[in-house]
Amino acid sequence: MPTFEHRLQQFDPGVIWLDRDHHVSGMNGVASQILGVRIGDVLGHEVLQLHPEKSRDKIAWLLQSAEDTDGCPVTSPPPMTMMINIPDRVLLIKLSRIFGANNEAVGSCLVFFDLTDVTSDEIPGHGAERRRRLFKLPVYKHQRVMLLDMDDLVYLKAGGHYTEVSMDGEHYLCNLSLADLQGRLDDQQFVRVHRSYMVNLRRAAALEREQEQYLLVMDDPGQTRVPVSRSNINHVKGLFGLA
Repeated sequence: MPTFEHRLQQFDPGVIWLDRDHHVSGMNGVASQILGVRIGDVLGHEVLQLHPEKSRDKIAWLLQSAEDTDGCPVTSPPPMTMMINIPDRVLLIKLSRIFGANNEAVGSCLVFFDLTDVTSDEIPGHGAERRRRLFKLPVYKHQRVMLLDMDDLVYLKAGGHYTEVSMDGEHYLCNLSLADLQGRLDDQQFVRVHRSYMVNLRRAAALEREQEQYLLVMDDPGQTRVPVSRSNINHVKGLFGLA
């Protein structure tokens, strides 16, 4: 079976060339098709304008990270995985700064791969919305992008625009927010039990109560205890036939 890295080599990437002020200088046909724009219509525009508002903070962070690499042409931030055209696509994005004479930055190159078809299926019955459900979760660890099977996930913890993913004692970073994931995961398996937590019900081992706080004990090496908020406890009890 081919590895994810091998499959990635078969993808035709989208490429966008940016000037030093992050304005679009050019792009290839793949980028134009994926983003749904005409090349002539976006030349000279700031790159953030090509992305939906929910994704702009992540793109801005990526651009800033590239500028914080101390001017070294061979240093670039790690690949980031994020939603583009939510909830329709998952892209793997890599941005590198471009240097000219005297090691002076002259712009950036934004390269992205469309992982939509290898991470998600279209959910029937949503008409023009074209909602897609993830069957693989793209995560990042040790400068590698990995695709995790959903059944292996234990719980997910919110971290602003990003999510910490726990899998049997291992922790990974997913560049999708918990709110983004909530709309893309199977709601019969993954349940939001707290503002900051979503759990895989198949990995829940027990429901405990400590004074006024309910906790789900997860089936992982550390028997992690995930808080359940008051607003969600009746729903959680109902899922386990306790209400």
